[in-house]
Amino acid sequence: MSAGALVIVPVQAQGLAALTSADASRGLKQALQKGGEVAVQLLGAHDGFWGNDKVRIALPDAVNKAGKLLKSLGMGQQLDELNLQMNRAAEAAVPKAQKWLTQAIETMSVQDAKSILQGGDDSVTQFFASKTREPLTVEFMPTVKQSLEKLGVVNQFNAVAVKLTGMGLLDKDKAKLETHVTAKTLDGLYFMIGEEEKKIRQNPAQAGSAILTKVFGALR
Repeated sequence: MSAGALVIVPVQAQGLAALTSADASRGLKQALQKGGEVAVQLLGAHDGFWGNDKVRIALPDAVNKAGKLLKSLGMGQQLDELNLQMNRAAEAAVPKAQKWLTQAIETMSVQDAKSILQGGDDSVTQFFASKTREPLTVEFMPTVKQSLEKLGVVNQFNAVAVKLTGMGLLDKDKAKLETHVTAKTLDGLYFMIGEEEKKIRQNPAQAGSAILTKVFGALR
C-alpha cells in the first residue's frame, strides 16, 4: 500500500475529511521537501551556522567552562578561531543532508504519513529526525573531520585539550571534536527544518503552493 493510498484518520475531522488521500500525500511530501531544502540552503551558506545564534555551534562543554581560565593563559585567540572553524566545518557538511532528506520523503510509508497528520506541530521535523539522524551522522562525520583537519582546527583543539588535560578538566582520550561538531550540526539542521515547518503551518498560502494550502489549511 503506497502513501498515495493513505486512508486519513480524522484529527480535525471536518477539515481532513475534505482531503483526498492523494492530496494528503502530495501535500505532506511538498512540505517535507520545502522544509528540508530551505534548511539545507540556509545552513550550507557562508555564515549559515556562524551567523545564526540559534544554531551556532558552541565549544565543547569542558572547553567552554574553562574558557576564562584558558584566556588568562593567553589562549583566547585560539579559542575564538577554534569556535569559528567548527562552524565552518558544519557549513561544509550540511549540504550532504539533501539526498538523505529526499530519500526519506520518497520512501514515506502510509504509517509515516498518518503519524505526521496526527502528530503535533513539529511532526514533520520529528519524521526527518527519526529517519535521517543515524545515516546523516555516518555521512557527516568524515566530512566534518576532513574539514576540521584542513582548517587546522584539530591542532588548535589539541593545544587546548593538552592544557585542560593537565588541569584535570578533560579526558583527552574521550574528547573527539568531530563527534561534537557532527551532533550539533544535526541539531541545527532539525531546528531549521522545524522553523520552516512552523512557517508552513502558520501560513501555508505564503508557501506558494495550492496543495500545501489545502492540506495544512485543513489541519489548522
